[in-house]
Amino acid sequence: MLVDTALTKNFWSLVPSLPLSSSFSSLSLSLSSLLGIGALASITAYWLVTRPRPMRPPCDLNAQSIPGEPNWRRSALLKDDVLLEFYYDDTRTVYDMFQRGLKVAGDGPCLGFRKPGEPYQWISYTEVAEQAQVLGSGLLGKGCQSNPEQLVGIFAQNRPEWIISELACYTFSMAVVPLYDTLGEEAMVHILNMGKVTITVFAASILFLILLSFICVCLLQPPQPQDLAVVCFTSGTTGTMCFYRSLCESSSTPTTLHDVSISYLPLAHMFERMIQVSMLCHGARVGFYQGDISLLMDDIKTLKPTFFPVVPRLLNRIYDKILGSMTSPLRRAVLHYAVRRKQAELSSGVVRNNSLWDRLVFNRIQANLGGNLRFILTASAPISPTVLSFLRATLGCMIFEGYGQTECTAGCTFSMPGDWSAGHVGAPLPCAMVKLIDIPDMNYYAKNGEGEICIRGHSVFRGYLKDEEKTTEALDSYGWLHSGDVGQWLPNGTLRIIDRKKHIFKLSQGEYIAPEKIENFYMRCVPVLQVFVHGDSLQSHLIGIVVPDPEVFIDWVKERGIVGSYEELCQNPDVKKEVLEDMTAVGKEAGLKSFEQVKDLHLHPEMFSVSNGLLTPTLKTRRVDILRVFQEQITNMYSTTAI
Repeated sequence: MLVDTALTKNFWSLVPSLPLSSSFSSLSLSLSSLLGIGALASITAYWLVTRPRPMRPPCDLNAQSIPGEPNWRRSALLKDDVLLEFYYDDTRTVYDMFQRGLKVAGDGPCLGFRKPGEPYQWISYTEVAEQAQVLGSGLLGKGCQSNPEQLVGIFAQNRPEWIISELACYTFSMAVVPLYDTLGEEAMVHILNMGKVTITVFAASILFLILLSFICVCLLQPPQPQDLAVVCFTSGTTGTMCFYRSLCESSSTPTTLHDVSISYLPLAHMFERMIQVSMLCHGARVGFYQGDISLLMDDIKTLKPTFFPVVPRLLNRIYDKILGSMTSPLRRAVLHYAVRRKQAELSSGVVRNNSLWDRLVFNRIQANLGGNLRFILTASAPISPTVLSFLRATLGCMIFEGYGQTECTAGCTFSMPGDWSAGHVGAPLPCAMVKLIDIPDMNYYAKNGEGEICIRGHSVFRGYLKDEEKTTEALDSYGWLHSGDVGQWLPNGTLRIIDRKKHIFKLSQGEYIAPEKIENFYMRCVPVLQVFVHGDSLQSHLIGIVVPDPEVFIDWVKERGIVGSYEELCQNPDVKKEVLEDMTAVGKEAGLKSFEQVKDLHLHPEMFSVSNGLLTPTLKTRRVDILRVFQEQITNMYSTTAI
């Protein structure tokens, strides 16, 4: 005790003597400083732990494809030049892929549907498997044969019965012929006769229920990878033969057991088919829209999907609607500033929907798409880099872009996870190699990294049904599929679509025109919803048919001092002049040459659609039909436009 007291006295003798008041104030200041430092340290530690981290890409984003000889490129994800055959060793047919999903999900939900104003109801994986076996047995009972030469038609909108009917065919090695519900009578008869389709399942009919009530269940007779799986009549005239092996190789979306997809794109189209196959392979859920596209947004809000497959036309509508909702200059300025901040994160590889800007600015936009989106896949046509970058920021989810055709089982390139740049369709998938070949007439040469896109691999089709001539046109002797699209290799090994070979024509002065490329640029104009560019070899200039966007057109014109109804504005020559000037400005900014700009246009108040015969079921323009419908307006424009 005496020792402790002595030590204490010695310690305090070393401390300088200070006035009592100063001593307390210094102590108080030091405590405040310590608390501040502690708070700062806590905030820093919290930020370090919770800060957004960039997605780690699966390969070097500066070298996403590897060149080979002669002049082709493959995925950098491959170890060598051997292409990937199957993603899983136990999934070599679509039947195998569904069985894998059944093992993963068990009795979990599989296919969902809803009635107006009600929540989604779900059919489990087990129930789907049972119904498919019973329905397939019913088809055998009606005289179908259990072999790949047996073609069974499926005629319906997207609904659970469509998938059950398809799986029923695959369960007993039969091939499917999807029939678009918008095909005309003549095309339908042609397909049924060409394919010798002996039975067609109408998924919403009494026949489906009769087949499903078949009592005698037959033994399973699953297919082999080399068997025919689908004959897809995308154009309505030629049947693309796709085999089980190719279907398994092209289903490469980053899907998990917990994902939910909305099905509204035509199931008869290979893009939507591959989405379904991938979802079912991983035990995920697929919810179907009600069959009315005007109710799609209500279905999405109810379903809350994590995966949203889209076509660029729909993304353009979403983009226009977001910009159109920003009515005041202040709101518009805040939106663009928030987009720039999110795009800065994207450039560093960060994708998220929980930032300050998401909570303050983008929350309502994301809620309109269900609020749970994890990724979006866009395909079937090029999308503007401006639109893509904008939506990646506002929607706060991964947006991938892919490229392909029915003839290569939907996909041959896919954007790489972690690469959030725009203006390309990604690198070759592991199941395909891609090369570019010369097109001298259009001044595209492979030595310059430009040319017609050709695809080879296990996913490429083997030919058109009973059409050797067209098969020879599409497939060369080395197995390369000639796509008709024009591509360009970028320095990082990704592919950019820059032109179209098939729909080209010459003007009277000898200049080649690719109208689809020009249309894609004009689609960026605010008042333009749809556009058709036409030229004639006897004329020196282009003209266009434009469908204005009804959601923004009236306000856009009002800002220019012109008022009227939508139909009245479409007839107003001053409005036509304003739209033409806007299109010319956008085309000039995009780098269009003078002869590539339309010199006159006709404003049409009715959308091109599948129902009026001006769009294909895959939402591509029916150029011949549009030319026929608007022949009078086209003739009139050429007779009155002076160049």
